[in-house]
Amino acid sequence: MLQSPEQPPSAVPDEGADGKLRRTMSLQQVLFLGVGGQIGSGWLFAMLYAAGAAGPAAIISWLIGGALIMLIALAWMEVGAALPRSGAIVRYPYLTHGGLTGWLMGFSYWIANISLPAIEALAVITYLGDAFPGLDMLEVKDGVSVLTWPAGILTAIGLMVLFYFINAFGVRLLSEANRWVTWWKIIVPTGTFVLLLFVFNSSNYTAHGFFPGGGGSVFETVAVSGIAFALMGFRGVIDFSGEVVNPRRTIPLGTVGCVLIPLAVYLALQIAFIGAVNWGDAGVSVGDWSALGGSSWADGPLLHALRASSMAALGAFATVLLIDAIVSPGAAGYIYLGTAARVGFGLSVHGYLPKAFQKTNKHGIPWFSTVVTFVVGCVFFLPAPSWYRLVGFISAAMVLSALMAAVCLPVMRRHAPSLPRPFVLRQPKIWAPAGFLAAAGIMYWAGYVTLVNLTVVVFAGLAVYGAHYAPHRGWIPRRTGLAVSAVYLALWIYVTERGGWFLAPGTEPADGSWSFAVYCAASTAVVVAYVATVWWLADAEGRQHTRGGFWLVFLLLATLPVSYVGEFGPVKDLAFPVGTLIELGVALVAYYWGVASGFATDELHEQVALEIRREAAEAVPAPVVAAAE
Repeated sequence: MLQSPEQPPSAVPDEGADGKLRRTMSLQQVLFLGVGGQIGSGWLFAMLYAAGAAGPAAIISWLIGGALIMLIALAWMEVGAALPRSGAIVRYPYLTHGGLTGWLMGFSYWIANISLPAIEALAVITYLGDAFPGLDMLEVKDGVSVLTWPAGILTAIGLMVLFYFINAFGVRLLSEANRWVTWWKIIVPTGTFVLLLFVFNSSNYTAHGFFPGGGGSVFETVAVSGIAFALMGFRGVIDFSGEVVNPRRTIPLGTVGCVLIPLAVYLALQIAFIGAVNWGDAGVSVGDWSALGGSSWADGPLLHALRASSMAALGAFATVLLIDAIVSPGAAGYIYLGTAARVGFGLSVHGYLPKAFQKTNKHGIPWFSTVVTFVVGCVFFLPAPSWYRLVGFISAAMVLSALMAAVCLPVMRRHAPSLPRPFVLRQPKIWAPAGFLAAAGIMYWAGYVTLVNLTVVVFAGLAVYGAHYAPHRGWIPRRTGLAVSAVYLALWIYVTERGGWFLAPGTEPADGSWSFAVYCAASTAVVVAYVATVWWLADAEGRQHTRGGFWLVFLLLATLPVSYVGEFGPVKDLAFPVGTLIELGVALVAYYWGVASGFATDELHEQVALEIRREAAEAVPAPVVAAAE
């Protein structure tokens, strides 16, 4: 008979560090990986948090969130299918805009992903602590439930250990285990939706009106309640793209599926939950949606909704839901730990992190990056961990990094026209800026307090660029880079402390802080002076890489004052939608500045050449060998 053996390894171009990872994941596996991550802690808490923020209009918030996330995902489908690389979300910015943009985007995304396994572990412990108060795993601080020490925090760390070992034994084990878990995670929420309809009270939709918080609350809810957090899971398809079979087909289809499937599940649950709210059981006045977040339902909303019914079937299913409160966020946690490890791998490939992050074990897993993700992730359990406190920050950080594909796409088309593109986005001059504006809008709606915390962290990480990366590339002398960065970091810490907003518990700065005008001017001056100094000290190549990130620095700095006086800030001088429209104008300037700032890095040329060789190698038919029966 005729036999066609597998293509020999020599027929595939050498990929360096990427070649160590194994392409074994099918479309179904990567789709389930994304969906499995999205139906995690979000479905357990987002229903109540969204209803508390927008009332019945939370349904519209989910539809808006789904539409905006799909706009963001469109550009990722083209660049992801064209250059399938593990940890790709942090690698594309470098390829098209150089070192400064690459680091700022990569650092924000890395921090967000490292904290994701921790927030899923928090969700598990919060539900268990609410169901079994005798375990003493929860306590209330400043009106929010947090994990206790030692019971709550040590149990959460134990979950992180489990997440680590599932990842350590290979992507095949990860995807196979996740396939069956994801079926469970789809069936249980669907069953919850159906059962909640038996206690559905349509009058909940008219108590205090459909828009109790006004039109602005509908958009704010997208950012702060867990909607963006729940639907951004499509990025897992991009981050694992270097390990999928047939990425040209798998990535576009997987990305679309990872937006539409979870959106359908969440939307159905939100409709049912609003109708199932039992005001008396929650201890809240009828129609007082904003009080739900501080009610007795806050730590286990769906569980309480089922148990509040007198129907035996609903009470019995509450036990299944409690099991799912362990399975769903637990499964999402081990997926996110694997994603974060790929992000560290991607940052290392471009020199932002040590080469140790590229080390893989015999299963093809970046083991060192996985260990670091586990260790740093556990830090988020200190000092007072809470799902509600982390979700807004994580959402904003993820969306910040997600806006990059819209800028990368036109730059890649301009500077890499020969790159094979299995998926081509039509009308990119419309859809690319639309995706960028969608991401910028979600960031803005997260509110000033969230944005100022994100900005403080991201610009603190900016010191690594001048102290490590620029000297590592030979752009500036090491001692000079260290000295300038040390001064900058000291000034940044001082300005942050005097500003009084970082980690502020409410909507007011610490007592004795600077006025916002002084704080905004000082923080802007420190950042601009540091970036300008690094640019001035660098050689020609370093200046180009630094200049390629000026637009991103502008976007972050310009957003803060708009947010402060806007409808989601402490001053609220600008009524909705005036502040949002001003922010979109700022974002549009940043977008076209970013597109104009893009250039072809040497690494972009290398990756394009690699993909061209790969496509040619895969197009060559395998030799036909005659073999006797």
